[in-house]
Amino acid sequence: MSLLLSQPSTLCFRKPVFVRSSPIHSNNVFSSTSLPQTPPCVIMYVDPCGADPGKLVIRGAGDSTPLEKKLPMELTNEMRPIGSSNGWLTTLKDGVMGLQDIDLNLVASDVDPKRISLPPLVTLPHCQTQIVTNVAMSSSSPEDEDCVVAVKFLGPQLSFFRPAQSNSEWINIRVKNPCFFSSPVMYSKKDDMFRIPGSGGHLIASWDLHKHGEKTKFQRLQFRKIPNMTKDNKRLLDSCCKSEHLVESRTTGETFMVKLYKKTPETWDGIAKKMQTVALMVFKLDDKGSLVYTQDIGDLSIFLTKSEPFCVPSSSFPDMYPNHVNVLDVDETAIVNLAEQKWNC
Repeated sequence: MSLLLSQPSTLCFRKPVFVRSSPIHSNNVFSSTSLPQTPPCVIMYVDPCGADPGKLVIRGAGDSTPLEKKLPMELTNEMRPIGSSNGWLTTLKDGVMGLQDIDLNLVASDVDPKRISLPPLVTLPHCQTQIVTNVAMSSSSPEDEDCVVAVKFLGPQLSFFRPAQSNSEWINIRVKNPCFFSSPVMYSKKDDMFRIPGSGGHLIASWDLHKHGEKTKFQRLQFRKIPNMTKDNKRLLDSCCKSEHLVESRTTGETFMVKLYKKTPETWDGIAKKMQTVALMVFKLDDKGSLVYTQDIGDLSIFLTKSEPFCVPSSSFPDMYPNHVNVLDVDETAIVNLAEQKWNC
């Protein structure tokens, strides 16, 4: 089953964090200009440099050569980067989270970036707050009055915070259903709520802090038009580690669920390597709660990262392919052309 358009050599990233860059002349995800915009960027790793400022190694989408930026020593040596959203790097030190405004413009200096410290994390009973699944933000800046930062921890705990409100406290929610324990959180601008897909993709949990407060809403989903496939391909997918990722296009308003299939290959001497993507499926979520399989997302290009996944129109950026899914993982880069997927051969 040849599902990957290209599979570059495995990359070893250090302290991996993924972010998207700020477009030209705009703090939003997209600007109104029709000119090509700054493409999404990947922070490959944060590299401490001893007594000198550390390095932020960046690779833009479509670029094969990484570029470097300077960072303050305390960010690279003392704080642990745990995620990012909307160009803000999230760090964790001694139970305290911080937000760092990272300008991905290589000409700008980040020796003294803007920083916002959040109150100490509150760990719910039978939960943990040391291992973070990902971070999502409802706004391009935590200084916006209505901005909400969502932190999904491995396990039951999900935490929200409003950085711009002086009397704000952590809102901590225990998600009881185990199918959400390892899933990432995403923000839907269209519906103004945070969402988490359940393992398997049949359930979505959502939180609208403005309308429903801390109450969790659940939506049951049904998969439709699942492609026919050979027995060998079915066995291959059944043997994989599966994960589900929700992503929203802010230009078209469409919501997609990407099912990612990874497998650990073995070397000739039986030693297991790191997991690699062997297949993926894209489903479009309709208004009736159906996930409809598709191999055509038009001009869009989807990016799956260790932080919040995102979707952009490829025609707005140079060197980007339409109807593609880009998997940017800790030790892997994979590019999938949806139109070339074949399941029944």
